[in-house]
Amino acid sequence: MAGDVQVDPSLSSLHWLGIGLAVVTAVVHLVLGLGFLPHWMGIAFLVATAGFLFGITLVVVGYRRRLVYLVGIPFTAGQVVLWYVVNEPTALGDISSVEAVDKVAQLLLIAVLVVLYLRDADITAATR
Repeated sequence: MAGDVQVDPSLSSLHWLGIGLAVVTAVVHLVLGLGFLPHWMGIAFLVATAGFLFGITLVVVGYRRRLVYLVGIPFTAGQVVLWYVVNEPTALGDISSVEAVDKVAQLLLIAVLVVLYLRDADITAATR
C-alpha cells in the first residue's frame, strides 16, 4: 500500500532498546504536556514528545541514523539538565516515581545512543 512505512531490517536489539527507552520518555512527556496545557511548560513537554517520536521514526526507517544519534544525545541530555534546573531535587525523596522512570530511561537512552554512534563509526571506518 502506498505511504506505508518500511521498517529497516538492519535494526539490532540495541536499536530496539533505544526505541523502547525513547517511547517511555515520549509517553511521560506527552502525559505531562497534556496535563500542563495551556501553560508554556505543557507546550515544551509536547515539543519534547515530538522530538523523541521524530527521532524514533528516523531510526526505524533508517534515515541518517548517525546524525540522529548525534543530535539525540544532547537533545536527551538537555531534558535531564532542564529537569534538574527546574526541580532542584536535593534528595531521592524529592523525585517522584514517574520522574525516576523518565530520568533512568533518558540516561540509559543517552548511553545507547553513544554506543550506537560509536559502533556505526567503527562500521563506517571498517568499510572504507
